[in-house]
Amino acid sequence: MVNRKELRPENGPAAAFGARLRWSREARGWSQDDLAAHMEYSSQHISAVETARKPPTLRFSRNADVVFGTGDAGDSFERAFQDVRHGGLLEGFPEYVTFEGRAVELRLFEIGIIPGLLQTPDYARVLADSAVVRGAITPEQADERVAFLMRRQEALARAQPPMMFVIMDESCIRRPVGGPRVMDAQLERLVEFARLPSTILQVAPFAIGERRTFNLPVNLLTLSDRSVIGYAESQAQGHLDRESTSVLPMLTAYHQLQGEALAPAASVTMIEEVRKGTP
Repeated sequence: MVNRKELRPENGPAAAFGARLRWSREARGWSQDDLAAHMEYSSQHISAVETARKPPTLRFSRNADVVFGTGDAGDSFERAFQDVRHGGLLEGFPEYVTFEGRAVELRLFEIGIIPGLLQTPDYARVLADSAVVRGAITPEQADERVAFLMRRQEALARAQPPMMFVIMDESCIRRPVGGPRVMDAQLERLVEFARLPSTILQVAPFAIGERRTFNLPVNLLTLSDRSVIGYAESQAQGHLDRESTSVLPMLTAYHQLQGEALAPAASVTMIEEVRKGTP
C-alpha cells in the first residue's frame, strides 16, 4: 500500500492507541475514509491519530467506542485515551488525584525535589523537560504533566482549602534545579506557602539521620468522613492504599517525623538562609 506508515505501538500510549485504531478499522475492511464517515472526522484526522502525529481526544475516543462497540469493554478506547493523557504519570497517581481534590487534610513528605503542589511553573517545567531529555517521557507528555500539576494546584485553591501538612527532606531545598533564578523563585514560593493559615511547612534536616521515618515520598489524605488514604511511589510505580491496617502505620510514622523535623518557624529560617546562599 502506498504511503502506509509502519506503526510501533511499543513507542508509547499514543502509538498503541493509533495502532489499535488501525487494526480495528482494518478488521472491518474499512479504509480511513470509511472510518472517517462513521466517526464524523476527516480521513486526515484519522490518519494523524493512527500514526500518533495527533493525540486522541476524549470525544474522539468515545466516538471510536460507539463505532466499534467497545464502550463497555475493559480495554475501551476511552480507557486507552486515559493512558495517553496520563502517559507521563505513574500508575495509580491519576486515581489518587481524584481523592486529593476532595480531601480535608493533606499530609505530604518529599525527598530530593519540592512537592508538586508547591512547585512553581518554572520549576515544574525544568523537571518535565529533564525527563524528556532522558527519554522517559515525550514532549507532549511533559506539557501534559505540567498542565496537570497546575490543575491540581488550582483545585486546592478553593473557598475552604484543605489543611496541608508538608514535610520536606532538607535535600529538597538544597538540590539546585533550573539555576539560581528558578530556585530563588521556588524558595520564595515556599516561604509564601508557609505563611498561609491552612498550612504547616517543616523541613526534616539531615541531622536527624536514621530517625527519618520514610525513605520514599508519601502522601496521606484525610477525607470528610475521616477515612485516610495513603499513596507512596517508587521510581517505577505508585501505589494507592485504602486499607486502614496499612495506612494507619503510615500516619503514625508521619506524626513521628513531624516530631523530629524542624519547627515551622525554624524551617522557614532554613529556607531563607538557603535562598541567601548561607551554608
